Amino acid sequence: MIKSSDILNGKILIVDDQEANVWLLVRMLVSAGYTSVTSTMNPREVCDLHRKNHYDLILLDLLMPEMDGFQVMECLNEIEKDSYLPVLVITAQPDQKLHALRAGARDFVSKPFDLSEVLARVQSMLEVRLLHRETKKLYDQVLAEQKISERLLLNVLPHPIAERLKSREEMAAGSFEEVIADSFDDVTVLFADIVDFTNFSTNMPPEKLIILLNEIFTDFDNLADRYGLEKIKTIGDTYMAASGIPVPVNNHAEQAANMAIDMMEALEKFNQRNGYGLQMRIGLGSGAVVAGVIGKRKFIYDLWGDTVNTASRMESHGVSGRIQMMDCTRQKIDKTFVFEDRGLIDVKGKGQMHTWFLNGRQTAAVSGKTQDSKDKKGHHKN
Repeated sequence: MIKSSDILNGKILIVDDQEANVWLLVRMLVSAGYTSVTSTMNPREVCDLHRKNHYDLILLDLLMPEMDGFQVMECLNEIEKDSYLPVLVITAQPDQKLHALRAGARDFVSKPFDLSEVLARVQSMLEVRLLHRETKKLYDQVLAEQKISERLLLNVLPHPIAERLKSREEMAAGSFEEVIADSFDDVTVLFADIVDFTNFSTNMPPEKLIILLNEIFTDFDNLADRYGLEKIKTIGDTYMAASGIPVPVNNHAEQAANMAIDMMEALEKFNQRNGYGLQMRIGLGSGAVVAGVIGKRKFIYDLWGDTVNTASRMESHGVSGRIQMMDCTRQKIDKTFVFEDRGLIDVKGKGQMHTWFLNGRQTAAVSGKTQDSKDKKGHHKN
């Protein structure tokens, strides 16, 4: 709601090459209670004055030497990018009124001046201008809040899924009923768990524990972005990500392998920075999954299927400081990586499975380091 005081405090500029007209208009407006009335008899000054002072209303004479009111409005239109020109033209020629309105003026007053007409049009114009400015301010606030909401949504959901949710009418209405679920024939799922983290954190203040986990997982998030994996979630000290969703890719196993190697290096660097000796197990599994969003509130993008369970077993049945993967995952990765055959192991819920350790890279193609032919424990690498 625009108050009367806001209107009376509006900034007004009078532009006329006739000193008598300027004096008369200033006197009319000041006598009516307007507190910020300035004037100029030089039309070439108008645009610079408006850039500096951002007037709420400009009373502009059309017929002036050297530069007429239409030329002034052309200049003002370059300043007012929102296309609202706060100009009230002054003219004694009726045929120029329509031309002025087409040029961008909002209204006009006729010469000779009628006090009641001038005050009524000035008040109306200022009220509209202030309402326009308030509306634009509110609109900008809505856009800013919308961008924040979108950023939050994109931090929770993959971009394609967020766009699908935003396009649904039920989301705008505050309710969401339909499940989003997509089947993917071939992806690679990654699980990473910090070994013995419970004992490590037993005597640590919760605030410090959160700071440490945040530092570690932020490094992992950066790696997920680098290699094109989708972070799915963290549960305690477990990190889950997947390659090949929500957009399928052919090299999903290779992407996940690269991330797993660099995750190990990232944790080692974390230990060096902070003086800890944390170890991690990583498991990789490839196959079909179902991915989607379920529930009505607090959306989360998650994965389901036997591949997810098996990838989790690759981690939990792994070895501290090692990356273990399913045989089918190893078969999808080219020879630029170094593997160690672990053989058959008993996997809960799966029986015996042939698994492999991923020990590093053969070349400097990604990491910038050449891996030797033996791991740290002296095992032969295949």
